Amino acid sequence: MQRTLIKDTASKAGEDVMLKGWVEVRRDHGKLVFLDIRDRSGIVQAVVIPQTSPAAYEVAQAIRPEFVVEIAGKVNKRPEKNINKDIPTGTVEIEVKSLNILSRSETPPFDLTTDGLEIGEEVRLRYRYLDLRRKRMQENLRLRSDYMQALRQALIKKDFVEIETPLLTKTTMEGARDFIVPSRFQPGKFYALPQSPQQYKQLLMVAGFERYFQFPHCLRDEDLRADRGFEHTQLDLEMSFVTREEVMQAVEEVVKEGVKAVGGKLKDETFPVVSYRAAMDKYGADKFDLRTEAEKKNGVLAFAWVTDFPFFRPVNKEEISDKFDSKSEWTFTHNPFC
Repeated sequence: MQRTLIKDTASKAGEDVMLKGWVEVRRDHGKLVFLDIRDRSGIVQAVVIPQTSPAAYEVAQAIRPEFVVEIAGKVNKRPEKNINKDIPTGTVEIEVKSLNILSRSETPPFDLTTDGLEIGEEVRLRYRYLDLRRKRMQENLRLRSDYMQALRQALIKKDFVEIETPLLTKTTMEGARDFIVPSRFQPGKFYALPQSPQQYKQLLMVAGFERYFQFPHCLRDEDLRADRGFEHTQLDLEMSFVTREEVMQAVEEVVKEGVKAVGGKLKDETFPVVSYRAAMDKYGADKFDLRTEAEKKNGVLAFAWVTDFPFFRPVNKEEISDKFDSKSEWTFTHNPFC
């Protein structure tokens, strides 16, 4: 029998199916054993009845949360009063005929049925492979995948070409220190991991591609600050023979298409354009949030363009570190080499 994904069981009432997945919850109700089975597509309730499946019932006695199991059984419609409206498969349950344990599990170090926000980050990261099983984390990563795919398709429709650039490269002028990798074949020499594909994408324009994009992994040896990280993924693109307004229009259209593809909500269909001076006068910073508190709670997104940056700006005393020349009172508003 071929495996059936759990999400498809809702339309298979009266049919026999085979499911493979994790036991999320095990409940004993009298002589019946109820198992909530989870796979990548969803969750469904299964019931083991000792009178009809004594062998499966015996196996079920050993089952605990996060065991990996294979079950075969019949999809039955639930009585109206027992329908679970909280899950897509809540109209059915699986009457188990056979039950096999594929992999046993120790008791997890924390509850995997919650959103995980009540658990310390250090513990969650130590057991990241378990933390990623929880519904919220699965949904977040799938949303990220869907969003990236939507951006990719929007760019391809605009005649962009997706090109990967090297990870082992040379030091370039960027906004942080480089991570370096020693060369095995040339002792004393090192590669640098890219902080961005800046030089490569410019060379691609020289090569005549005109429109390039990729989702590069960028690595930066940043200072230990809350708003800095050692690595991130970004949408990177470059265009030839265009004006600033054409670049802004292309980016705006791609972002809007991506947001809408994953069900996001935008505050403005047209992104506001704010000059650097106007932003500093009105908000006191060149990064600001245009949303109301109600819009923030409802997950509304608000994008804006900040234009006409000055080349230099004064350095605040608290910013002075080995990153800045402490003898100078000025620094670049943004990296002039990007």
